[in-house]
Amino acid sequence: QVQLVESGGGLVQAGGSLRLSCVASGISFTLNTMTWYRQAPGKQRELVARISGTDIVYADFVKGRFAASGDSAKNTVWLQMNNLKPEDTAIYYCNAPPQWTNGRGFNKNYWGQGTQVTVSS
Repeated sequence: QVQLVESGGGLVQAGGSLRLSCVASGISFTLNTMTWYRQAPGKQRELVARISGTDIVYADFVKGRFAASGDSAKNTVWLQMNNLKPEDTAIYYCNAPPQWTNGRGFNKNYWGQGTQVTVSS
């Protein structure tokens, strides 16, 4: 059973920065793929960034402002968010999608509890 715990959210003024962290536990192997999603009030959950091995893909609305990174040995990922805008206000979730590497993995989507990011204008 994979547990994901996010941290680092908070209240920040527009133009400010925050760094989110997500630690995965409960597994004995290295995760290959981890993703960041967000969900604003009244909106659907949307992909922010996906880290898969050495590849990182960003949603267009965060390109140039957000940077995802990870430490596979620690099963930890980060999301550095710069030049934050009020429209970035949302709950940010860490996700471990179904994945298999060298015969080890799982077929379930795992989610963290989310961390609130609020950007004031």
